[in-house]
Amino acid sequence: MSREPNPLFLAKRTYHGRRMADAARLLPILGGGLFLLPLLWKTPNEQGGTGTVQVMLYVFIVWVFLIGAAAILSRRIPRSESDPSEPEQG
Repeated sequence: MSREPNPLFLAKRTYHGRRMADAARLLPILGGGLFLLPLLWKTPNEQGGTGTVQVMLYVFIVWVFLIGAAAILSRRIPRSESDPSEPEQG
């Protein structure tokens, strides 16, 4: 009965890596929501509204933002030492 209990908190590096991986998993959901947002905008008419040029500019800006966010997140996620995609040597 002298077993040491597991630590309550994860190591800072492990915790940070898991949160970055969670953010990377949520990025497609955020992107989908941002791409669907123009569907809620008013259609162009006499009272004003959003034209095709503004919608396409918005979509392009969101696209560039998602690429940048994915690049930043991919660099901040630490590589595990036992990556299953890499073959074992030996």
